[in-house]
Amino acid sequence: MQPRPGRLRLFLFGPPKDIRDPHAFHKLSLVAILAWVGLGADGLSSSAYGPDEAFRALGEHTGLAFFLALATAATVFIISYGYSRIIEQFPSGGGGYVVASKLLSPTVGVVSGSALLVDYVLTITISIASGADAVFSFLPPSWASAKLPVAFTGIAILTVMNIRGVKESVTSLLPIFGLFLLTHAVLLGVAIGGHLGDVGNVVHEVRDNIGHSSSALGAMGALALFVRAYSMGGGTYTGIEAVSNGVAMMREPRVSTAKRTMVLMAVSLAVTAGGILLSYLLVHARAAEGKTMNAVLLENVAGHWQIGGLHVGSAFVILTLVTEGTLLFVAAQAGFLDGPRVMANMATDSWLPHRFAALSDRLSMRNGVMLMALAAFAALTYTHGDVSKLVVMYSINVFVTFSLSNLAMARFWIRHRSEHPGWGRHLVAHGAGLLLCVTILAITVVEKFLEGGWVTLLVTAGLVALCFVIKRHYGKVVTALRKLDEELPSPAECDDVPAPPKSAAFLEGATEGLLEHHPEAEPDPTHPVAILMVGGYSGLGRHALLTLLRMFPNHFQGIIFVSVAVVDSESFKGQDQIALLEKRTRENLLRYERYAQHLGLRSASAFAIGTEVAVEVEKTAGDLVRRYPKALFVAGQLIFEEDTLFARALHNETAFMVQKRLQRRGIPMIVVPVRVDLEQRKTVIAPRDEAATSAKAA
Repeated sequence: MQPRPGRLRLFLFGPPKDIRDPHAFHKLSLVAILAWVGLGADGLSSSAYGPDEAFRALGEHTGLAFFLALATAATVFIISYGYSRIIEQFPSGGGGYVVASKLLSPTVGVVSGSALLVDYVLTITISIASGADAVFSFLPPSWASAKLPVAFTGIAILTVMNIRGVKESVTSLLPIFGLFLLTHAVLLGVAIGGHLGDVGNVVHEVRDNIGHSSSALGAMGALALFVRAYSMGGGTYTGIEAVSNGVAMMREPRVSTAKRTMVLMAVSLAVTAGGILLSYLLVHARAAEGKTMNAVLLENVAGHWQIGGLHVGSAFVILTLVTEGTLLFVAAQAGFLDGPRVMANMATDSWLPHRFAALSDRLSMRNGVMLMALAAFAALTYTHGDVSKLVVMYSINVFVTFSLSNLAMARFWIRHRSEHPGWGRHLVAHGAGLLLCVTILAITVVEKFLEGGWVTLLVTAGLVALCFVIKRHYGKVVTALRKLDEELPSPAECDDVPAPPKSAAFLEGATEGLLEHHPEAEPDPTHPVAILMVGGYSGLGRHALLTLLRMFPNHFQGIIFVSVAVVDSESFKGQDQIALLEKRTRENLLRYERYAQHLGLRSASAFAIGTEVAVEVEKTAGDLVRRYPKALFVAGQLIFEEDTLFARALHNETAFMVQKRLQRRGIPMIVVPVRVDLEQRKTVIAPRDEAATSAKAA
């Protein structure tokens, strides 16, 4: 029977998924409709607060809302068109981070990536806070104290759902998304369609209001007010980037799926956001204390509906606000889907700790999901769920990324114009997008810097600085490991290996196979055997082997090399990628076998495929020990001159994790420490007495 913590974990997060299933990626990938729900909900839900902020900024000059609606819809299509071209040029996904890194520079890329990460944290926070506002708009004011606890609960629920898996979390939210579309189609149809026969009066009112604005503010003043209101509604466009970031999770053919998703999101957002602004104008909606503009709009449009004496209008208002609120909760999904994916891309490039590129046994990016949730909790606590403050913080960073992406693509079309006949059309679109995004960014920063904008800029700058510190550390580690290779070069016969044939069956269970290319060289199970855990073929593994032989001279009669092909976010993009990973792992093991034979040792190797090294080694350890009863497990572990929390956060200390798991099962294991002095770039193998102490402790 499973222990209670294990049963609780299974209940919350579900059973592990089989990475070896050839259809695993296909089963977990998203078709266009589901991608529209998971990623498009972020853009569509912004219609709950983007048009609200823009309309409020107009004050009494509401006639400008007509042009604001047109500008909003046009901007959605311009930015969406630009990101469709990004999807074509970067079919593996990555959005603004990858675009800026590849087309401008890695330094600019890390700025874009950091801005995106902060933006996705705020996506979660503002979506949850706005959802709570929408729900509490029709509840008694005395209940307002419960708004923040409800928001925290929403984040916790989404965190659990996303750790369970991407597709599960999206599928469960599909009914909410559909109900939102239905209720808002009815709302806009009645609000706009009900005034079609009154076009003349509407035009007259708009003309009079604009004339009043021009005489009161002057032509330039009215234009400035319009531009300010347009910029304050920048939150409307914040979800457009999500699709290009999430291409990797979409069903093949990915580019076509992503482009269809982009079209669905662009049309739905343009119609909804532009339609809501126009509806505010048509029904003469005015801001009310404690209510969102959409709540006011609904009451003006549907509050008086009756059928057979029944007040169905009130029920429709409540239903629509509830669907709006719940869709805002769904919109937080984009932060949980794309935030960890951006983190994984940056971790792969060593800007963030490598553990953020790892997958859990549910094939979700658990570490990234947890960090996004904790950061969202902190942002929600800091702002107390104040949507007006969050909108300002939120809008700034997304337009940093939009601006850099459009700049990068404009440069791309200019430099590659000879290769693309339609480059001029694309350049105009990206140039227009760049102008609009820079305008919105500049006005938002100037207008709202002291109202919370400075917090976003400060946090983003701090994250960028931290990324450079992390990159510098990993760079020093890479240099130190290269020195290991230089100190102990590999014999030529170990480097040139033929492609390994299909493994012979070795053991039942998790172990994939034993590469028995020379059966006569396989270690004798009746003699002491070392089972050495290795990664890629490198100086670290070779040093660990030689140190082991110095520690136990003439003791071991054979070596079994064990490696785990770790499937992370980079390799889990299709079955072909996993096959390549397995091939590389087997080739590296064959090199280690040849190296051991070069030293006069009998050798063989085994491998497993999984998402966590410690878990997979524990699964195979029992079978290996039964086959080799006199075996001793060994692993090398980098040890830094200064044992700091920072270094521990950046390195998994896998060898110690495996040692702990095996010790619980009574399986002997020692860790061979490899000390690294990063400042002097000097690498030292632990002396025999220190290594022996480690062996005794094991």
